[in-house]
Amino acid sequence: MQDSLVDIHMQVMWNRLISVVEEQAQTLIRTAFSTSVREAGDLSAGIFDTEGRMLAQAVTGTPGHVNAMAESVGHFLNDIGRENIRENDVYITNDPWKGTGHLHDITVVSPSFLDDRLVGYFACTAHVVDIGGRGFGPDANEVYEEGLFIPIVKLFDQGRPSEMLLTVIRNNVREADKVIGDIFALTACNEAGHRRLVDMMREFGLADLGGLGAFILEHSRRATLECIRALPRGTWHNSLTLDGYDAPVQLEAALGIHDDGVHVDFAGTSAPSRFGINVPLVYTKAYACYGIKCIVAPEIPNNAASLEPFTVSAPQSCILNAQRPAPVSVRHILGHFVPDLVLGALAQALPDQVPAEGAGSLWNLHMSLRAMDETAGRKGAEILMFNSGGTGARPTLDGLSTTAFPSGVHTMPVEATEQVGPVIIWRKELREGSGGNGAYRGGLGQSIEIEAAEGYALRFSAMFDRLSHPARGRNGGQAGAPGAVRLDDGTKLRGKGRQDVPAGRRLCLDLPGGGGYGLPADRPEDLRERDRRNGYTPAEG
Repeated sequence: MQDSLVDIHMQVMWNRLISVVEEQAQTLIRTAFSTSVREAGDLSAGIFDTEGRMLAQAVTGTPGHVNAMAESVGHFLNDIGRENIRENDVYITNDPWKGTGHLHDITVVSPSFLDDRLVGYFACTAHVVDIGGRGFGPDANEVYEEGLFIPIVKLFDQGRPSEMLLTVIRNNVREADKVIGDIFALTACNEAGHRRLVDMMREFGLADLGGLGAFILEHSRRATLECIRALPRGTWHNSLTLDGYDAPVQLEAALGIHDDGVHVDFAGTSAPSRFGINVPLVYTKAYACYGIKCIVAPEIPNNAASLEPFTVSAPQSCILNAQRPAPVSVRHILGHFVPDLVLGALAQALPDQVPAEGAGSLWNLHMSLRAMDETAGRKGAEILMFNSGGTGARPTLDGLSTTAFPSGVHTMPVEATEQVGPVIIWRKELREGSGGNGAYRGGLGQSIEIEAAEGYALRFSAMFDRLSHPARGRNGGQAGAPGAVRLDDGTKLRGKGRQDVPAGRRLCLDLPGGGGYGLPADRPEDLRERDRRNGYTPAEG
């Protein structure tokens, strides 16, 4: 009876800790300057013990940020040096190999002290609208071209800001006010978490997080291993062909299930590209673990112990394990396909449990607007817009339309996008016929039309895939529709790279749909009728 009461008490504190980190994330959303953070939720937030192990993460956020951040805090402790950590310090980096995979993500870590004693760390990550260099896009040939590289350094030293660092950042980015504003929002985010943690620890009479942390990690590890032990043993393989930049990319995975974990080996994957679609291993691992966990242990809270049984390996000569100084600006394109890659292998071990392939990576659109007549006093803007295709159909349900899987970010509202710069979104609607046919239909993509406001020129960086390799169906389901990039006069544009939209023309994006699941002939008639009524009818053949 006493043990049960202790467990209940620990569970209450665990739930309270999750509410602490969720308030931490909400603080970032409320104070952020970039639409990618405050509108789309492209962020992460979490609390770590004194050893740098993640105890809890906010529900708000992306798996790529969260799971990569789970590893990055250890780099902060090593680089700063534990003997140099002081109360009211704040540390910062955007190192792709020690952070979350590219320079546009800034990670901030803050130590948390209670009564002059270190009790843990808060960390958070957000995508900033600009980091200098070539801007957000895949065209660079080295990471040095992609923007300002901030190593792990102190942003605040015992409460004193590093004015020199902030000056360097301000003078190397195009949107200085937004970027500096987001950096302070990240700092405020961690401070909000720290204050709520102190309130919680005083309320529960905790001098440190040792006991609670041990409870969280032990129960999470045990529960995850129980889920893994219920799986069949063996190794299964899957491959995925994607558009790449200038040539198709082949991703290969061998997924092995063992008594003490699941391991994925990416041997056989294509060599690195000379363009910025390469992926650091930390980001590959983040999404591989997430994809497996979605099927194997979806109910287990995400922390260091529940992630520990999932491991990955990849040769240094492959595009999913890019080595510095490889360009990695749009590492999300291939990184977002890693879940479909590993799930395709897992589907062989767990038939009738894994969805069909989906659109995969976000169709991020980075727009640069410039006044044609600079003497008119008009101000340009850098605008980032997130858009999503359809997800794959599930074994018993249709796929989700225009939904970001695996990233989980929201689409920015048209109104919010138009408020931050001189751009007009003329059309943004579901793309009929884009979901793959099957017993369950793939999710629909969307069609979008964009034009620069009068007097402005529009240049954009394309970061799109599945133009030539649509999402495959599963168990007899048909493929989703491929994507397309064009002008409103029918001119075809490239799926990747910086391009111009001529004056008076509109940029048209047709986003890919998800694959279908099961034979089309097995689709229930009531679902067919609903498709017809809503205009969702998938294309035949």
